[in-house]
Amino acid sequence: MMKIVAVTACPTGIAHTYMAADALVKAASKFNVQIKVETQGAMGIENPLTPVDITHADRVLIVSDIEIEQAGRFEGMNIVKIPIEDVLLNVDKVFLVHCR
Repeated sequence: MMKIVAVTACPTGIAHTYMAADALVKAASKFNVQIKVETQGAMGIENPLTPVDITHADRVLIVSDIEIEQAGRFEGMNIVKIPIEDVLLNVDKVFLVHCR
């Protein structure tokens, strides 16, 4: 089973941040993917990724159109940057293309 960590963030940090996180979590089981999603929104960082989460991940998804906080912790990892709109419009395609 592939293990993925993801960070979602949008310019206003309200709806799209959480909608994208929700879509990723719901779709993950369909693609036999274990996922943990950190949101960086108006409420700050929620569901933070731990160093253990990051170390054990096969891939890091950065689902954002803005710079995320603490991006350096993913240095050396297999990182895929995805526009937040791609997840909101077709999360299945995101998993098919980036999570195999």
